[in-house]
Amino acid sequence: MSVSAFDHPILSGLVGDEEFAALFSVVAELAAILRFEIALAEAEAEEEIISQEAAEAISAALQHYKPDVGALNRGIARDGVVIPALVEQLRQKLPEEHRTCLHFGATSQDPIDTALAMRLSQATTLLATRLDEVIESLDALERRDGGIEVMAHTRMQAAIPVRAGRKIISWRDPLMRHRARLETIRKSVTVLTFGGAAGTLDKLGEKGPAVAARLARKLGLNLVARARHSERDGIVDFASFLSLVTGSLGKMGQDVALMAQNEMGEVQVAEGGGSSAMPHKQNPVKAEILVTLARFNATLLSGMHHALIHENERSGAAWTLEWMLLPQMVVATGAALRIANELAGGITFATRKAAP
Repeated sequence: MSVSAFDHPILSGLVGDEEFAALFSVVAELAAILRFEIALAEAEAEEEIISQEAAEAISAALQHYKPDVGALNRGIARDGVVIPALVEQLRQKLPEEHRTCLHFGATSQDPIDTALAMRLSQATTLLATRLDEVIESLDALERRDGGIEVMAHTRMQAAIPVRAGRKIISWRDPLMRHRARLETIRKSVTVLTFGGAAGTLDKLGEKGPAVAARLARKLGLNLVARARHSERDGIVDFASFLSLVTGSLGKMGQDVALMAQNEMGEVQVAEGGGSSAMPHKQNPVKAEILVTLARFNATLLSGMHHALIHENERSGAAWTLEWMLLPQMVVATGAALRIANELAGGITFATRKAAP
């Protein structure tokens, strides 16, 4: 066991996903934060808040920055956020006359939340691709095996014969609905966060909105009327979406695991897991993991709802809880979609008489 199964060198092979996990690496987070700071300096130079020379110096210094991770570790233990220690390191790389121009008008939450939004933009693109892949695999399974007769079960008891297509549709159609909702969800999380100390951009005066608009364009993010420092409904709606996706995939996994039982024999799994004691067994590992990841996300979703509760203009407690939960939910969903696609392409319904 380990603190997190998703980045464990062994357990990650069961539940992890390298492509999604990379979005939440230290390298990816710092790169996104630096991109925010460079874009902010450029936007402020264009609005003549800082000099063009200062913006160029900031860009040059940040593009070649090598972090002192130990100092950042100590800094976040002291400050609760990484930005004060990071900005201190970055300013040491700048000529003294330009140091105050870095991070001007911003607060710690601005680069952290914006860096998350940039990475969630990539995550939602990946989620869309993987949802499409699972839907296509289930379409192919329905075309091939949809006419095979299987037994329907209600409340775990045999009911009446139905076509396999009936079961496959119950796996596919919720995913199609999730795919349609994803575009709306994406817009609510890929937003610029830029508000300064208390969300009012007070240091920038009347030029604040213009700087924000330029910054949003440079980073490819949606511009909202004000920074949502303590309004976390968009992030939590995204977490709810993730739990819905894994929940729907978990239903598919549960069905497959039940139908693959020896006494049922309604589906055959191409890649079953072996047993150290019983070599005749072919365990439906992928189906089981879909159930596990669904339950995992459903459990973490409760925590994300707790993270909605920010006191006043910013909460250190609620914000930190969000950092601990959301990345795991994203990785779990990415892994579940990959595994579901593999499962859908690797099961075969047992040939029986077609339903009339």
